[in-house]
Amino acid sequence: MADKIDENMLEYISILAKLELEGEEKEQARSDMKKMLDHVDKLNELDTDGVEPLVQVINMQNVFREDNVTNGDDRNAMLKNAPAKKNGQYMVPKTF
Repeated sequence: MADKIDENMLEYISILAKLELEGEEKEQARSDMKKMLDHVDKLNELDTDGVEPLVQVINMQNVFREDNVTNGDDRNAMLKNAPAKKNGQYMVPKTF
């Protein structure tokens, strides 16, 4: 798989990643990519038959609580500091 990283592939990847690589940087990037792909090839050699995919290392579950209203709708308290109000609602300037 590592032999697929040629000049055209490296140019394509650098365009996708919005990188401007020149000279020695290109060679270093190609070398790094080849090392990564060689490692992936090694992992592909492992026998994973019968191994279930791991989603989370620790067996955890979400803990949900009941959603209970504690402060209610006290309209007068909410409108107490409003600069302007009309019919129990905030008045704001028109914004069109």
